[in-house]
Amino acid sequence: MFYLPKFRSCSLVLFLLAFPGHSPAAPFPGKPSILLVLADDLGYGDLGCYGQQKIKTPHLDRMATGGLRFTQFYAGSTVCAPSRSVLMTGQHTGHTTVRGNAAKNNPAAQTLTAEEPTLPSILQAAGYRTGLIGKWGLGDAVDGPGHPLEKGFNSFFGYLDQTHAHNHYPDFLWRGRIRQPLKNDLTPIGTEGSGYSTNRLEFADDLFTDEAVKFIQQEPGRPFFLCLSLVSPHANNERNRALKDGMEVPDYGAYASEPWTQPNKGQAASISRVDRCVGRLRETLATAGLEHNTLILFTSDNGPHAEGGNEPAFFQSSGPFRGIKRSLTEGGIRVPFIACLPGVIPPGTSGHAAYFGDLMATAAELAAQPLPPERDSLSLVPLLSGQGEVKKHEFLYWEFHEGGTSQALLLDGRWKALRLQRQDAPLEIYDLSTDPTESRNLASTLPEIVDRAETTLESARRPNPHWPLRDGAPAKR
Repeated sequence: MFYLPKFRSCSLVLFLLAFPGHSPAAPFPGKPSILLVLADDLGYGDLGCYGQQKIKTPHLDRMATGGLRFTQFYAGSTVCAPSRSVLMTGQHTGHTTVRGNAAKNNPAAQTLTAEEPTLPSILQAAGYRTGLIGKWGLGDAVDGPGHPLEKGFNSFFGYLDQTHAHNHYPDFLWRGRIRQPLKNDLTPIGTEGSGYSTNRLEFADDLFTDEAVKFIQQEPGRPFFLCLSLVSPHANNERNRALKDGMEVPDYGAYASEPWTQPNKGQAASISRVDRCVGRLRETLATAGLEHNTLILFTSDNGPHAEGGNEPAFFQSSGPFRGIKRSLTEGGIRVPFIACLPGVIPPGTSGHAAYFGDLMATAAELAAQPLPPERDSLSLVPLLSGQGEVKKHEFLYWEFHEGGTSQALLLDGRWKALRLQRQDAPLEIYDLSTDPTESRNLASTLPEIVDRAETTLESARRPNPHWPLRDGAPAKR
């Protein structure tokens, strides 16, 4: 049985929802600072404000109560690197450079090119101080074109390599282009990988939160853009192979005495640590007097994982939707998205269909900068402020390159089209307005939607030599 989330509301919220064209308490301040917090593998249903019952997320729940909570917001992809490429370039996976996880086998396929504009480069040109803290995954070479310092960030502290980021207790991190050693001892002990050294002292996300606090406190008179790209609640896949428990976290906290598996305790504790990080950052902004001049955005790079022993079904991490990470059904790509700016963004809930790529146009409008050409990006500023025309996407597009190429379309925010793993696979069509779980394939009864989806699929992508359309094994019947 799916849990349909309830949201604590009041008469004011109901009024705002009934009259979405209302005026906010105040217009957006000129060139507001932007704090984007990106969780890793956090599902739509993993937060209390999205229906979670077992995991406590009070800080994010309060942020949602005081801000705008989106119910149909999509990640750029269903896995890490392409999702972040969509975020950085404002282009969907039919146009963006990095369209899949290429690992070490083809680093060029997972590297942003020198010439392409990015979200932080737009803000940097507008005089913003820009920083990336945490996981990157769009260029591993220290001297390469995809390094964060080449793509619009003034400062960087974190992981270049997304595989390196699977370890929450790394032996080093990058500060700019300098390798910074950490105190963690990663030496396995015992036989058959039966244990690890206990000298694991520096948890990456704690370091990243400390760094983010310092970043916010610098140059208080200058607007900033900070992307805090956390690595929780992603599993440590190496540790999982050795210990059968890949949910790496300093302690289980409030979940230590729960009668759950250790990985499930670790998953819950990891998400609660993300929540406490957001609470600490909001407190830092308030103390610095920046709370009313900083737009805070919170989201996740894709749907929930089933790695490291974690059981997404136990937590109903996909909410009412079908699928998890690595699927193009709603559970793999629909993610939490909360926007908060007290006194400017009225509290409420929005069912507007938007996605990662829209953050580029949003940032450009806030910074009074032109949007680069050939972007698949629409500004969310009119929606956030309650002023102006809210433009809607005719379609959103995704492609996924594991086990053959799968494709997905969202037409008019309603009709979901799926083609899975083979180019000769028949299209599946779902009406999300009546069937958000994608359980009734309507392709046989909606030939006009099938034809429109076929036409859109043909025009939605540009060829990319690193990411051709490939057929996987025939589907099992």
